[in-house]
Amino acid sequence: MPEIDMIYTNLMSCVQDLERNGHLIRIVRPVDPDLEMAAIHRRVYQAGGPAIFYERVAGSPFPAVSNLFGTLARSRFILRGTLGRVQQLMELAADPGRALKKPSLLISGLGTLPRLLPRRMSAGPVLAGRTTVGRLPQIRCWPGDGGAFVLLPQVYSELNGTGSGLGRVLASNLGMYRIQLAGNDYRPDREVGLHYQIRRDIGIHHAGHIARSQPLRVSIFVGGPPAHTLAAVMPLPEGLSELMFAGILAGRRFRYGRRNNHMISMDADFCITGSVDPLALKPEGPFGDHLGYYSQVHPFPFIRVEQVYHRKGAVWPFTVVGRPPQEDTAFGQIIHEITGPLVPKSIPGVKAVHAVDAAGVHPLMLAVGQERFVPYGERRPRELLTQASAILGFGHCSLAKFLLIVAAEDNPELDIHAPVEFLGHLLERVDWRRDLHFHTRSTIDTLDYSGHGFNAGSKVVMAAAGAPRRTLARTLPAGLELPGQWRGIHLAQPGIAVIQAPAFSDYPAEVGNLEAWCRHLGTQPEQNRAGLPLLILADDAEFTARDAANLLWVTFTRSDPARDIHGVGADTICKHWGCSGPLIIDARIKPHHAPELEEDPEVEARVDALGRRGGPLSGII
Repeated sequence: MPEIDMIYTNLMSCVQDLERNGHLIRIVRPVDPDLEMAAIHRRVYQAGGPAIFYERVAGSPFPAVSNLFGTLARSRFILRGTLGRVQQLMELAADPGRALKKPSLLISGLGTLPRLLPRRMSAGPVLAGRTTVGRLPQIRCWPGDGGAFVLLPQVYSELNGTGSGLGRVLASNLGMYRIQLAGNDYRPDREVGLHYQIRRDIGIHHAGHIARSQPLRVSIFVGGPPAHTLAAVMPLPEGLSELMFAGILAGRRFRYGRRNNHMISMDADFCITGSVDPLALKPEGPFGDHLGYYSQVHPFPFIRVEQVYHRKGAVWPFTVVGRPPQEDTAFGQIIHEITGPLVPKSIPGVKAVHAVDAAGVHPLMLAVGQERFVPYGERRPRELLTQASAILGFGHCSLAKFLLIVAAEDNPELDIHAPVEFLGHLLERVDWRRDLHFHTRSTIDTLDYSGHGFNAGSKVVMAAAGAPRRTLARTLPAGLELPGQWRGIHLAQPGIAVIQAPAFSDYPAEVGNLEAWCRHLGTQPEQNRAGLPLLILADDAEFTARDAANLLWVTFTRSDPARDIHGVGADTICKHWGCSGPLIIDARIKPHHAPELEEDPEVEARVDALGRRGGPLSGII
């Protein structure tokens, strides 16, 4: 197929291409944007099904589409016209010397350059019509959500004082930040919420405008070529604009214009323009987020809406987030395929990093580094600690809560994308007396409520290098006794046991309980626990130990390292905390944690009906 046929100039051309190739189904009957559309999406995604086109959305004149990026294979299919060249360009950026060894790589990479620079237009398809916020599909995903949200926004902002013309555009930021369309105290059709999390570039722009007491102009693009959506979530190297990357990935220069000094994406399906007052805040949320819990109501900036533009035949794209895996899992996979080669270039000594999707992404990050500083004598973490510090200072990696890093030399074949095997490799080698390093007053993901305050929590680095220190238990040892109310123990993975614990009460009392429990464990014969270096306390031990996904999700989303890590034989030497026996992570639900997401049974029953014989989802769910 000629490459020109693989490049989409708008979202509808992608929808039609997917349908022609058997990657999309249509739902003709009216669908309710309040919970029903999200429930349909989740069920089709979980079944590995196609993209979904909703022809009739109740309360809106606009159709919608979801699950575009629902599988890695479909993501590759959508980007098949450009993905190979983009990957080659990233490989060149990571290792420019490869161009000398393979000139064809340079030629192919240079072929993308004509698409780099955005192109200014006096008019474009998105300006064909105008509408209001209230007429957009009002999609609410979870029963506890505070209103309808834009679920695949491309939020554009500019830094005050960056000049004019193309230079101003290239110094801009395009990111995916949560937009609440309705609910709470927002004035209907006049205001929408703007929720951006900690360590997001739009915060730099906002701070600059606050310093000058000037409103921040914001444009929200929805739809357009799918590559534009992906560009908004791409972690790019310093100096590469998201708009430049959007042009490369879309195979077509990013087309833009201006109206009332607002940036307009001419190829978008919708564009909402408005301004953020320097210091004005309103309650935003709740929202069922990608950790599998509700982010709660907090004061956030909001946008005073000026215009809502849309193209003729506009289609509203959306996704649904929740406990992983969801569609954003495929986003992460395709992002890694594109940007993976840049990691060794960006952080010396680090060969790979991986934010574990099953654990909510930021709560657990794995890394493979190298131990080269001291090649003689005892092999233990030295250079790994330097590399861990660099990772925690690198972009969104700074939000990692548990950072586990190992040396590549110990197992060159270790797969960083296999978290259970990675954990086993670390647990065989780690020395809990030496290899734990805490950041006790730090920042964590805005959506993570396990810490001691909003955006506030702790981090821990677990580093391991050298030969194995122990053999991990593959069965529970005989004679392992638990005191008092600590009932029931399950082997989750080799070396990891999950213990059924009484419900959490409060930290002062629990610390005493755990210290007494650890002292009891310390009296047990050493052989009973030598192969169990990690113990997890859970409210439901059977559920937590049932599979790797449950273990990762419960353990790392429900614990704050500084408060919830304990250990048998613990002591503090020169302000360094460690333990001689098993490490214990308290992964019980605490009173300050956010509520877990739950589906609406009535809505789920309606979706069940769609999957019966003759229904639009028959044979799919």
